[in-house]
Amino acid sequence: MSAAEIEAAVVNQIRALLRQPEIVVGTWLAARAEAPELTETEVRAALERLDPLWGELFPAEQARIMRAIVERVVVGPGGADIRLRVEGLSGLVRDLGAVAPGAERAAT
Repeated sequence: MSAAEIEAAVVNQIRALLRQPEIVVGTWLAARAEAPELTETEVRAALERLDPLWGELFPAEQARIMRAIVERVVVGPGGADIRLRVEGLSGLVRDLGAVAPGAERAAT
């Protein structure tokens, strides 16, 4: 496999991982340290916003996001093992607008 093929496969796998319930919950729990009032639904919505935005981002921004959320990728004959950074995911949620730093949120 070429490096471009590996990169595309990793990006596609990460996009799928961000929709997994256990990733959403883990991200929500990590993000609550910064924003205790944050709901799981808000985290899920923020992570879902990344997928349609991905193609609109400059390659440098895509690379920044990948560096922030991916700790390690090991590619082998059976596929890729991807380890995500929980703190990077909570930062991504903040960047995607679920958490406004310093902003008060209305109770729902």
